Amino acid sequence: MTSAAQPSHVPLQIAITTGEPAGVGPELTAQALAGAAAHWPDAQFTVLGDADLLAARAKAVGVDWAALLGPSHGQGHAGHHRVRVQHQPLGVPSQAGKLNAANGRYVLNLLDSAIDGAVSGQFDAIVTAPLQKSTINDAGVPFTGHTEYLAERTHTPHVVMMLAGTGPRPLRVALATTHLPLKDVSAALTVDSILGTLRIIDHDLRHHFGLPAPRILVTGLNPHAGENGYLGHEEIDVIAPALKLANDEGIDARGPYPADTLFQPRYLTEADCVLAMFHDQGLPVLKYATFGEGINVTLGLPIIRTSVDHGTALDLAGTGRADAGSLIAAIDTAVSMARHRRAA
Repeated sequence: MTSAAQPSHVPLQIAITTGEPAGVGPELTAQALAGAAAHWPDAQFTVLGDADLLAARAKAVGVDWAALLGPSHGQGHAGHHRVRVQHQPLGVPSQAGKLNAANGRYVLNLLDSAIDGAVSGQFDAIVTAPLQKSTINDAGVPFTGHTEYLAERTHTPHVVMMLAGTGPRPLRVALATTHLPLKDVSAALTVDSILGTLRIIDHDLRHHFGLPAPRILVTGLNPHAGENGYLGHEEIDVIAPALKLANDEGIDARGPYPADTLFQPRYLTEADCVLAMFHDQGLPVLKYATFGEGINVTLGLPIIRTSVDHGTALDLAGTGRADAGSLIAAIDTAVSMARHRRAA
């Protein structure tokens, strides 16, 4: 996913939040950044997390964390020209694989610091390691997910979750709705909401991914895309009118297609993104095709944010068996998007 845009001589500033301390985020961050100088020569990285925890988890997976950071540079920070730590203390000591609600607010503090830094211009992009929603909720903070929280904190009324694979023509799947009960999906779909989602996808694929004329394929909501109204009217009453308005604006959005036949090469080879109507309509296919190397991107924000396509993997935390491929891909995409934004 590396961009063809030319890097600036001024290093890009990328923040990485290390997420749930009992999960794999801290160790995957260490593993991913061990090759930072070779993979991203035009970027500097700020790792947000507890400094002692990061050192311990890096050691557990065989990463020479002290050598990677270099000498200390001021209280609360460490690092040479490539990687530094922005220390934020844990609420309580953390043990790999064991959740503790006392660290729920710690996780949110990391995310808040990264968001604030990106909004202020300190960071060109943020990359988020996985967090545990239950820990945050158990800490007394209502929390639905990264996507919704980022939208709220940046005062963005409409954002789009997009997951993607890697390679020269990656599979990308965006969602018209995100973390909703299935019974609420139909009511959440409106002509305006779908049109707004298509505008965001088209804009961000052009400006952050370097695609001059994105082609978006859109699924129906119902089986067989409603079968001309016999299996539902959302395609006729909502999705098709939204597509017509999008086309009138110059957005190349096509459909609605039956979701059970859309995800095959003869369609996808000509698509830059698929817009699915709900979470589990599009993401099982995407994750089956890309798991371990896929990424999550929040489109429509005033900042750049990418993430992994997996959870906290508590059973793997501290063992060294977790694969850093998805985090490496998320960092790669964040750097690429930041290059495109800087060049625009």
